[in-house]
Amino acid sequence: MPRYRLVIEYDGGPFCGWQVQDHQPTVQGALEAAVKATVGETVRVQGAGRTDAGVHALAQVAHLDLARDFPPGRLRDALNAHVRPAPIGVLSVEVVPATFDARFSALRRHYRYRIVNTRANLALDAGRAWRVPKKLDAAAMHAAAQRLVGRHDFTTFRDTECQAKSPVKTLDQLDVTREGERIDIVTSARSFLHSQVRSMVGSLVWVGEGRWSADDLAAALAARARRACGPVAPPEGLYLVRVDY
Repeated sequence: MPRYRLVIEYDGGPFCGWQVQDHQPTVQGALEAAVKATVGETVRVQGAGRTDAGVHALAQVAHLDLARDFPPGRLRDALNAHVRPAPIGVLSVEVVPATFDARFSALRRHYRYRIVNTRANLALDAGRAWRVPKKLDAAAMHAAAQRLVGRHDFTTFRDTECQAKSPVKTLDQLDVTREGERIDIVTSARSFLHSQVRSMVGSLVWVGEGRWSADDLAAALAARARRACGPVAPPEGLYLVRVDY
């Protein structure tokens, strides 16, 4: 039974997240329907990360097993044909060892959050970035963000419905950069808690607006209480950029 690794991009706007849900459009569900239409098999497409509703991906990784060999290039093209018109693109398909697991073999996940710091309505970036009209101090945001890097109990930045066994995670990177009106927040870790990235971003925006200092952000982390978190950033600005193996 061959195992295939898929690299996928998608616009999360029309979907209720990655994971299959009854009577709801999901990325996983759309891909599994495309697989069935292609090879006539009902299979589970396992993703590297369960992105939330509205969250995008530039290079989500998934794997699936088929009962028979199927040329990778033909499988890629067939899946792209059958997944239309959903905003999903299967970028590549390759055969991998049976030991490869898109979720559990991952060494690091990289996310980017896009903010457009403008008073104007978004046109081309609508649904793909968070418009924040109040002027943000990106340098202050970056300096404060470094207080979150490292191994910590991230309960404050964890959704109350998060199912992870432990709130302790090691954050390898959390950088804030500005180019014109665009602010990018880039973060990397082996794994993240449910809503952790959007929770950190919302709190960093409070720093950028001057509501919080770096010490306030550190105090929120130390509180280990969800009520200490700032606002949760909306999903449309978040992108799963890459998964390392």
